[in-house]
Amino acid sequence: MTDYSGARAIVVGGSIGGLTSALLLRQLGFDVDVFERTPTPLDNRGGGIVLQPTTMKWFDGHSARRIEELSVASCWLRYLGPANEVQYEGAFDWRSTSWGTVYRALLDDFGDAHYHHGQACIGLLQDADCVELSFGTGRVERADLVVFADGVTSTGRQLLYPAVRPRYSGYVGWRGTVREDQVTAETRAALADAVTYSVAPHTHAVMYTIPGMDGELEHGRRLLNYVWYRNVADGDDLRELTTDIRGFENPVSLHPGAVQQRFVNEMRTAAAEQLAPAVAEVIGATEQPFLQVISDTGTPGMVQGRIAVIGDAAFSVRPHPAAGSAKAAADAWALHDHLQAHGGEIVQALKAWEPGQLELGGRLLERAAAMGARSQVTNTWTPGDPDLLPGLYAPGR
Repeated sequence: MTDYSGARAIVVGGSIGGLTSALLLRQLGFDVDVFERTPTPLDNRGGGIVLQPTTMKWFDGHSARRIEELSVASCWLRYLGPANEVQYEGAFDWRSTSWGTVYRALLDDFGDAHYHHGQACIGLLQDADCVELSFGTGRVERADLVVFADGVTSTGRQLLYPAVRPRYSGYVGWRGTVREDQVTAETRAALADAVTYSVAPHTHAVMYTIPGMDGELEHGRRLLNYVWYRNVADGDDLRELTTDIRGFENPVSLHPGAVQQRFVNEMRTAAAEQLAPAVAEVIGATEQPFLQVISDTGTPGMVQGRIAVIGDAAFSVRPHPAAGSAKAAADAWALHDHLQAHGGEIVQALKAWEPGQLELGGRLLERAAAMGARSQVTNTWTPGDPDLLPGLYAPGR
């Protein structure tokens, strides 16, 4: 096994992809530090995620935790109609969790000693032997390898590929969670053990169960998590919706409690009119729904010299394939494997790693956009269509 002892790696961005990458680089012998721009832990951001096999891979013998301790199993894929009737139901063996639950487990595995909060990267220089990063605090750090895993608003992407800009999809995702014991027994039964869809003209919602706020797996204390996709015209309509209660525009997302109440009220009314009653009840019961602007972003490259860009920092895709966290994990695992295979030659390993991950990101970007068009534009999102299954590499995979 290649040993990178004595070499230093820096990961910019301390989310799921960044922590996975940091843990894998440390396994190879690198001295690894993670620099995260936010000043406090990233707990409970992003709501729920459907776990793809690649996302779970770290927890198969590498972690102090098992995935069964961190997630909820679903047995069915279910579509509900206007009266809660089952329009389609098929076997669906997947697991779901909350972003915060996985983040906490990965951070526990990595530890706090080399995880640095409040460090926003603002610049970089590199030569043949070293990358130098500058931070807003005045800190300067040097490393043999730098991995940017800093998400949708990636500084690394902006510095390396300044011409790349997100492309708005034409719709937003309303998101939120409600404890199981806060909805009726009828709604709990309609949603039980399933990833559930409700589809209406030019819109659809997806809902599934995730662990509670502190990772609880007991029935009643778990959370019902959803994303509801709604079309919003670009321009004034989008700017008004994404202006928060303080009057600031948020082009990427609005956190819980930041959305103007008039829009929350309208959203709840529309849910009752358009969606299956069980799904609408959960949405209506959400105290502080939040908002995600759905966009497409893809880079022409993922490597420059000793720098790699992974996950959402490279390809930010629509959530329909439920593969954003999985793509970040896949990038990290592939990088680990190429570094291991190239005998300590970091630059050569990155060059060999890049083509496959670019191809994977491009395919996922196109498939996610096609899935979104079927529900939000062409009204061809058909209950039970296997092409609409979640998956990183292909539908259902």
